[in-house]
Amino acid sequence: MTTCRVPRDLAAVTTIRTDAEVNPRDVGVSRAGVAAIWQAVERLYQSGIHPAIQLCVRRGGEVLIDRAIGHTSGNGPDDPPDAKKVLVTPDTPFNIYSASKAISAMLIHLLDQRGQLHLDDVVCEYIPEFGVHGKEWITIRHVLTHRAGIPNLPPEMMRLENLEHDERILRLLCDAQPTSRAGRQLAYHAITGGFVLAEVVRRVTGKSIRTLLETEIRDPLGMRWMSFGARPRDIKHVAVNYFTGPPPLPPMSTVLNRALGVEFRQVVDLTNDPRFLRAIVPSGNGVTNANELSTFYQLLLNGGELNGVRIFEPRTVRRATSEQSYLEIDFMLAFPLRYGMGFMLGAERMSPYGPDTPHAYGHIGFTNIISWADPERQVAAALLTSGKPLLYPQVYHLFDILRQIGQACPKVRAQSAAPVVSRIKRPAAKPRAARRARATA
Repeated sequence: MTTCRVPRDLAAVTTIRTDAEVNPRDVGVSRAGVAAIWQAVERLYQSGIHPAIQLCVRRGGEVLIDRAIGHTSGNGPDDPPDAKKVLVTPDTPFNIYSASKAISAMLIHLLDQRGQLHLDDVVCEYIPEFGVHGKEWITIRHVLTHRAGIPNLPPEMMRLENLEHDERILRLLCDAQPTSRAGRQLAYHAITGGFVLAEVVRRVTGKSIRTLLETEIRDPLGMRWMSFGARPRDIKHVAVNYFTGPPPLPPMSTVLNRALGVEFRQVVDLTNDPRFLRAIVPSGNGVTNANELSTFYQLLLNGGELNGVRIFEPRTVRRATSEQSYLEIDFMLAFPLRYGMGFMLGAERMSPYGPDTPHAYGHIGFTNIISWADPERQVAAALLTSGKPLLYPQVYHLFDILRQIGQACPKVRAQSAAPVVSRIKRPAAKPRAARRARATA
């Protein structure tokens, strides 16, 4: 078991943005409920699997929890004891891996909303050279729902020397042979789909998908980080990822190797490389923090408007998050999942977002990154981690965080996807004394 060193004094490695967190009772949550959520985070951290953890939970549009624990760098399993340790804070950007898919999908939905493309258009209408080897019937909808038939990643695609060259990636996509007819099978497209969507965006708008994200979502909402990859000057601020946990073993390691195109342990080294972080990998290198990512889901929870800025129409959000497949076996992941168009959907029992979350939508990321919105509880949340295990016994603590969030935040209105901020009963506001964030290096 590969783990990091866990200090005895957890307060010394914890940062709480106390000036942002509201009184829990103002949003229908008890202080004991908040304490139980954070205690579950501390137990996960104490497992040594994750050198850094961030959690941001919004309830009814207000920040309930915005905290971080651990170190951005210097305390990984392979770091020497005397390495310089950098404290993680709620502002620290992380690579969110596949959780990026929901963001890239919403950019496609935005262009559809504006009439610049249509979801049932075939991809080769925008990328003519893509329509070979039987790929001429693949639609944009097929890509969003993991039914395009091109889930397997050519090993050359993830070579660092290729990632910063769009023309090389495009050539590999065009040369790819589908594994099944478009629309026939559900098979998770770990990386390929994002590159296809990015090229469609470039052909339609003349801009990169990174520029579209920054100008249409990040900047209007006043975010600092949210982008695909990071600017060269900012790479040093991105949390370092570490391979942790037991050695990866088949069959899970085989499944992931096939999906990602590289061996499991190599993924960590590859995604820490500056060349990867400079590149645009729409399905795998979104860079942001938990606060910003939960803001994105709050935007969706509000029907596409936040802080007076409207980005999406309500029907655009409803369509993107509507069910497209119901607990169908995913031929890539070998597991039954519910999918929307760019989102993994929740369920009553086997849900990525905790028990009894059938109306939740979001996306997970390699390997213990979870971001979601739960309309019934009016929760928008993001849990980011820097440890990259495959399977490990202490994963129970990860699931317990989700369970505690669900218990602390009772359902506000059953089966409702509409904003219900005003329906959460709150006592009269009381003045709060200024509080200082606890952040000790």
